Amino acid sequence: MKEPIKVGEKIKEIREEKGISLEELSKITGMSPSVLSQIENHMLSPSLGALVKLSKALNVPLGKFLGEKEEKAFTIVRKDERKPATRFGTKEGVGYGYSYESLGHGMEGRHMEPFLVSLEVVPEHLLQPSVHDGEEFIFVLEGEVEVELAGHKDTLYPGDSIYYHSTIPHLVRAKGNREAKILAVIYIG
Repeated sequence: MKEPIKVGEKIKEIREEKGISLEELSKITGMSPSVLSQIENHMLSPSLGALVKLSKALNVPLGKFLGEKEEKAFTIVRKDERKPATRFGTKEGVGYGYSYESLGHGMEGRHMEPFLVSLEVVPEHLLQPSVHDGEEFIFVLEGEVEVELAGHKDTLYPGDSIYYHSTIPHLVRAKGNREAKILAVIYIG
């Protein structure tokens, strides 16, 4: 597998290139300057929803955070070409309970971002609902996945799927005592 992309470093690099301070980015995204600093310094792993917010705020395709340089009219991603994203870079780092690999990198002008996501078992009190623009589609590959949105809580099993507007506060996590794997497609428009 390839060396993981250090997403926080890419975010910081793009923010600085654009001459945007942490405080300015905070006002645009609604994320606190301390959270943004923790993301940039690999102390906190950004959720996929946070990446969507940051890409819109910095006016760059989400793929830029994954180190994309060249885009084409189509892309084929072989299993050994997936781009894993670093969850965090230090032992003190905190993840959102998952790690992800980009499955659509290199496609120009895309409006969807497909990911293979590994959901870790995380204590419920550590997880926060996500809200961002767009839509999400999730297909469960392995394990059990609990979803909460719009006052509804349900368990999904391998072969089950859910499709929802990402503007609804939502929480997706592994249920039980083992990791789950999902295919997640985020439409960012």
